[in-house]
Amino acid sequence: MNKTPLYDEHLALGGRMVEFAGWELPVMYSSITKEHLAVRQGVGIFDVSHMGEFFVRGSQALEYLRWVTLNDPARLKVGRAQYSMLPNDRGGVVDDIYVYRVADDEYLVVVNAANVEKDWAHMNELAGNFDVELENASANWALMALQGPRAEEVLQPLCDVELAGRRKNSTFTASVAGVPVRLARTGYTGEDGFEIFAAPEAAATVWRALIGAGAVPAGLGARDTLRLEAGFPLYGHELTDETNPRCTPLAWVIKDKGYYGRQAIESGDCRRRLVGLLMERGIPREGYRILRGGDVVGEVTSGTQSPVLKKGIALGWVESDAGTELEVEVRGKPLPARVVPTPFVELGKK
Repeated sequence: MNKTPLYDEHLALGGRMVEFAGWELPVMYSSITKEHLAVRQGVGIFDVSHMGEFFVRGSQALEYLRWVTLNDPARLKVGRAQYSMLPNDRGGVVDDIYVYRVADDEYLVVVNAANVEKDWAHMNELAGNFDVELENASANWALMALQGPRAEEVLQPLCDVELAGRRKNSTFTASVAGVPVRLARTGYTGEDGFEIFAAPEAAATVWRALIGAGAVPAGLGARDTLRLEAGFPLYGHELTDETNPRCTPLAWVIKDKGYYGRQAIESGDCRRRLVGLLMERGIPREGYRILRGGDVVGEVTSGTQSPVLKKGIALGWVESDAGTELEVEVRGKPLPARVVPTPFVELGKK
């Protein structure tokens, strides 16, 4: 099993280690709820070094990425980033990704850990007609995510670059605790924050400095409940090779341009849609059946009890004509569930 450069740091902090996508990572240190609320109300730090990093370089890097992704990287100036997806030719999604423009003809693509090999093969297969060079640099980086309304306040004293004027989705080089890094004002919690790319051998220096400055270490458990409150998908749950992104709240990512698999996505039907569900009683879990009047109309793809709302929240695929007043079958008992917009909670509040 793979271990991140921060593995020993997790053990020293008492992290409860679990397997995730072939990596040994902390699911929590103290409790999921405490770590979740630390991010919503203050600042937390995650080890996300298991994510994959690809570089795309060359005179046709932009044309290539416009073809292989759904969002439009032509909208990116150097130092800007965007959420995107890799479509397949069946109307589904190979992965959801983040694209960073780091130079005129150079882009950094961050992919999900479970999909590194699949994405690498897919992107190389589509690169043949373009003047581009692809590099899988996943082993060359450690990645940390500093997230929460106090992220800038905690990071600034350790950083040699002024952070206040850096907008969401900006990316730039800096030094943190004396370590050269790439910073990106992005993240997976819905809160303000910075993702920090560092050399593996220097990651522990940055990690310890940020925890010393007040960041609370947080594990996979809180990462999952935070992204669910924010209405963010997890690949393999909400998004798969078979799910059409046009039928989700993320349809905005599809830009009107030529892209691989366009006909399959545009001609696909949306007889099912991805929706948010709120429950006053019961905790929805992945795989639970969604009902209307006793008939099965869908299935929960992710569910939990929201630490902020103290209510059940879920994402799930349901029949498009199912309506908004539904039930989720919890341990054999149908409990009321209401279709609601996401995010489930107010985000980014200082």
